[in-house]
Amino acid sequence: MNRLTIVTGLSGSGKSVALHTLEDEGFYCIDNLPSSMVMDLLNRVLAEKNELFAKLAIGIDMRGEQNTPNEFLNVLKSLHAREDVQTDVLFLDTSRSVLSTRFSETRRRHPLSSVDVPLMTAIDNEIALLSGVKHEADLVIDTSLLNLHQLRSIISTDVLSKSSAGLSLIFQSFGFKHGQPASTDFMFDVRCLPNPYWEPELRDYNGKEEPIINFLGDQKPVQNMFGDILHFIERWLPIFENENRSYLTVSVGCTGGRHRSVYLCELLAAHFSAKRENVSIRHREIN
Repeated sequence: MNRLTIVTGLSGSGKSVALHTLEDEGFYCIDNLPSSMVMDLLNRVLAEKNELFAKLAIGIDMRGEQNTPNEFLNVLKSLHAREDVQTDVLFLDTSRSVLSTRFSETRRRHPLSSVDVPLMTAIDNEIALLSGVKHEADLVIDTSLLNLHQLRSIISTDVLSKSSAGLSLIFQSFGFKHGQPASTDFMFDVRCLPNPYWEPELRDYNGKEEPIINFLGDQKPVQNMFGDILHFIERWLPIFENENRSYLTVSVGCTGGRHRSVYLCELLAAHFSAKRENVSIRHREIN
């Protein structure tokens, strides 16, 4: 089965980086294609039966969608109905403040801005324009706190490692003091658990290292929390798979995102990796 990855999202969020990453990994990439041309292109590609197009990535720039905001959603519905191609939609998101800074620092003009439309208005207009697309995306990546190398790493982990079949399960640790992740399906707050930060000899370690593993492994509340989260995911994961979801992101947050959340995500990922493919993990604050 051929694989199609559609890359879209807010201007300035890193779509070009995503496409370049996919291209480096063997995808045939086409950028700035109007959504009205996607089906015709796909039919021609499939008719050729050329291995060069077995993995295809298309970047859709929503500048061309302003007057037809529902066209992309209609195309996407048609793509998901096909049985000859596996379609995933990758949406890159970024906060308003970060986008404003990026455009100001690079002195680039936002594609929806003009003499009469200031930058923040253009950003708000694009956010509204893409709200429906973001809702239908298979995977949303918030690039607000990511540099180029981190974004490439996430795409490699979450997108490229995904096999052609089955739901991809992603575990993400984070620290609440650095902001909640914008892209997640379930979020668990574990700040109630014993905190290794208050043990001076443990403070500089992280949840992947033996001193923290030993400390948290001896804490009954930590093990109870792990069991509850595990039971929740095992109960609801089949429901999501039956809905033909491509990705499911589970975020676990503690205060700083270095100890408790990392430890629990490592446990959860290890448990599910033993049972299924397409399990990945990322630690926002320690990577």
